[in-house]
Amino acid sequence: MDIGIETSDRLAITESLSVLLADSYNLYLKTHGYHWNVTGPMFRTLHLMFEDEYTELADAVDEIAERIRSLGHMAPASFSSYGALSSIHDDTDVPEAMTMVANLVEAHETVARSGRATLGVAEGAGDPVTVDLATRRLEVHEKTAWMLRSLLEG
Repeated sequence: MDIGIETSDRLAITESLSVLLADSYNLYLKTHGYHWNVTGPMFRTLHLMFEDEYTELADAVDEIAERIRSLGHMAPASFSSYGALSSIHDDTDVPEAMTMVANLVEAHETVARSGRATLGVAEGAGDPVTVDLATRRLEVHEKTAWMLRSLLEG
């Protein structure tokens, strides 16, 4: 493969993208579960918000995985690989609605950190396509964390 990115750089980028993928997928699962299980006075608002978020994440994980493949590597595609790579943990129970919101703030911040790490690796390797992908992911996760955080304030 000769796309103008050194083999070792492609590996480093895909390793970082794999963490971003795992964190994004685990956030997708968490958000989808919260969509199903949220209750309380803000049910409709949160139910619809969570649906918007998990729908956006479903597209994102596909884009991240396809970027890994474009760089010549296999994308992780199992719960065990995501568990090993991700810093987002499963819930052991169904939290209250505002705890769900707080958990999602933390998870979006985690994915933002993963995206920022990927951005740094991609910039160092001269990979503008991955830089663009990571930048767009950062924008989504930072904005979503802000919007969710706003529900907890006041």
